[in-house]
Amino acid sequence: MSTELPPAERRQPEPRHAYRAYRTISTRWMDNDAYGHINNVVYYSFFDTAVNGYLIDAGALQIETSPVIGLVIETRCNYFAPLAFPQPVQAGLRVAHIGRSSVRYEVGLFGGDDPMTAAAGHFVHVYVDRHTRRPTALPEALLAALAPLAVS
Repeated sequence: MSTELPPAERRQPEPRHAYRAYRTISTRWMDNDAYGHINNVVYYSFFDTAVNGYLIDAGALQIETSPVIGLVIETRCNYFAPLAFPQPVQAGLRVAHIGRSSVRYEVGLFGGDDPMTAAAGHFVHVYVDRHTRRPTALPEALLAALAPLAVS
């Protein structure tokens, strides 16, 4: 039994204009693996860095004091081209879904000035009360920060 998707169902690289905001992420020597490119697990760290950096800059997240925090419940990444240290990475951000207590962030990673994604993925945050860890409605400050990233 083959686990390979038919060509029509495989995710394809996307152009820069598919994303609403960008953050530059510096790669590190330790990000490269024995094969000479950034190890796959590092891409998830890039996703987290891009989203949380955006939220902090937008005033929607204060790491130590926000009463509501986002916990990752789902994540995925598709790889199209290798990235490697010392190449800078541009992370494109968009929001594909906003629920009552959850957000689906989509992130495209671009090597330097490349026009198409080297990798693209998503993760879903469920927002919870910091102390009880129970899902809670998205705060107004978060909704305002997400609005410019939203796509239909």
